[in-house]
Amino acid sequence: MTLEQFFTRHTAAAVAFSGGVDSAYLLWAARHFGCAVRAYYLKTAFQPAFELADARRLTEELDIPLTVVELDVQTVPEAVANGPERCYYCKKALFTALRRRAAEDGYTLLLDGTNASDSGADRPGMRALAELEVRSPLRECGLTKAEVRRRSKEAGLFTWDKPAYACLATRVPTGQPITMEDLERVERGEAALFRLGFTDFRVRLMGDAARIQVPEGQLARAAALHTDITAALAADFHGVLLDLYPRGEELPYGQSTGTAGFAAPGGTGGSNAGEGTAGVQDPAL
Repeated sequence: MTLEQFFTRHTAAAVAFSGGVDSAYLLWAARHFGCAVRAYYLKTAFQPAFELADARRLTEELDIPLTVVELDVQTVPEAVANGPERCYYCKKALFTALRRRAAEDGYTLLLDGTNASDSGADRPGMRALAELEVRSPLRECGLTKAEVRRRSKEAGLFTWDKPAYACLATRVPTGQPITMEDLERVERGEAALFRLGFTDFRVRLMGDAARIQVPEGQLARAAALHTDITAALAADFHGVLLDLYPRGEELPYGQSTGTAGFAAPGGTGGSNAGEGTAGVQDPAL
């Protein structure tokens, strides 16, 4: 099945729009193939502010109506408890709220941007989507992440080369309860790295320290700018550690990441801040 065939069969749809490359292309395709589509952005404390800004920009460029659905994640105790099933409970709550709002607007078909490169085997959130009967046209049509990026570039979408950006909750080690303070610290830290010119990175919590992950091509630059990085993050973290295993590469089974520590002014040294690698997140997130 092609996207054209999908939208020929389904002429009206609500799309869960994150502001990222996949759902952006899905919106474009829906409009391109004549579907009456409305975008719905799920706003929570787990999403950084720039994602909503990108969502507004893209929908304005495509002339597609956008509805912002807000949810207080603190009302989802299983999500903030941050257990192994966090993503399942969070997605279930978010998409239940989105489906309810879309139904009020007259939409019965709800779509999301999951693509064929996303593996459902290790993603509890995808189980929640299946239970709520959310359709994923990109996945159903066999479109991989690389293909979505290629087509997005051809369509002239500014999101075509946007790095994947998992929600801020993934920066907190599994099993550690998520607090608003921690989410705000992480968001400020990642905004600081962006201002320093880094892309496709993560700032993860390790005790009172921050563990920074960057792609292989940015490791040397991160090490060279260690003084700037520690100064930028000093207000929120007592230490900064650079993950020596490049972001985006899968760790060999059972292997922990290595880190190089820079000491934050007035804080603890990276060598002992956040000792150990318990709760290390999937490098793909």
